[in-house]
Amino acid sequence: MIGQLRSVVFDCKDPAKLGDFYAQLIGGTVTNDDPDWVVVTDPAGQRLAFQVAPDHQPPKFPDTAGSQQVHLDIKVDDPDEAERQALALGATRVTEEHHEDHFRVFRDPAGHTFCLVYGVQEDPAGSGA
Repeated sequence: MIGQLRSVVFDCKDPAKLGDFYAQLIGGTVTNDDPDWVVVTDPAGQRLAFQVAPDHQPPKFPDTAGSQQVHLDIKVDDPDEAERQALALGATRVTEEHHEDHFRVFRDPAGHTFCLVYGVQEDPAGSGA
């Protein structure tokens, strides 16, 4: 092993706003709140970070001419309630529900895509999707 993952970092125009969105979405706490760099740490110690990028252009998913760049899969128990709460925080729905794949796709307030994933079993080896 060369190293361990420390953070997943998102470019955005407003790190404080996006950090607050994700803190509420994943039950995390803002652990660093500088104007240009915000860190959210979840109860398991995993970190999401948000850095200012004044010219940030959101991904163009699902437009095949655009790039999704990166997205988060957030596991939820109740997809309807999770969707209601995500929308109340400022998320927007991107696609129809994929019942067979157990996920719903959204955009965060800065335009990054994320999925609410439900009804899936954890793979103890960590090799599953």
